[in-house]
Amino acid sequence: MISKFTMSAWRRLAPAFLICMHLGGPALGADASASPPAAPEVTAKDLDRVFQRDSLQIATPDARLHRFNTWIADDDQRRQRGLMFIRKLRPDDSMLFIYPQPMTVAMWMKNTYVPLDILFVAADGKVIHIAENTEPHSLKTIESGGIVLGVVELPAGTAARLKITPGAQVIHAAFSAPQP
Repeated sequence: MISKFTMSAWRRLAPAFLICMHLGGPALGADASASPPAAPEVTAKDLDRVFQRDSLQIATPDARLHRFNTWIADDDQRRQRGLMFIRKLRPDDSMLFIYPQPMTVAMWMKNTYVPLDILFVAADGKVIHIAENTEPHSLKTIESGGIVLGVVELPAGTAARLKITPGAQVIHAAFSAPQP
């Protein structure tokens, strides 16, 4: 038996409960067994539609030159989008984030499904800091460690495999040539 107080409370709360059920759907109990919608799977072809393609080279301290096909993230919208939702990168894929002026930057891996090596690059193209094997989906802040004009993201393990270390030179039109 339902008391008058309980029935009265139910009458006041029922509209709010129904609105929550309608707006919240499965998350609020309509079908607790349903899984959340899958994140979109982004491919290289999808990135080609959003980002300009270019190439860059990285000269390593062991006198080797490594070439990468790169997507260019050169405005706020593209920089915010980055490599989110991509599930697979080829060994020579990269993304180059270019900022309007040199600054300290910080990144995170939210909605990024693949681990990355992140190279922070000064205005002269010199790599000043590397964050290797970043954790997918992490909200941990990854800081540049100094003033940079760009950031290069590579598939995780690339920096170690190619001996890319701080001091390596990124060669791309976005960066000024180093002074002797």
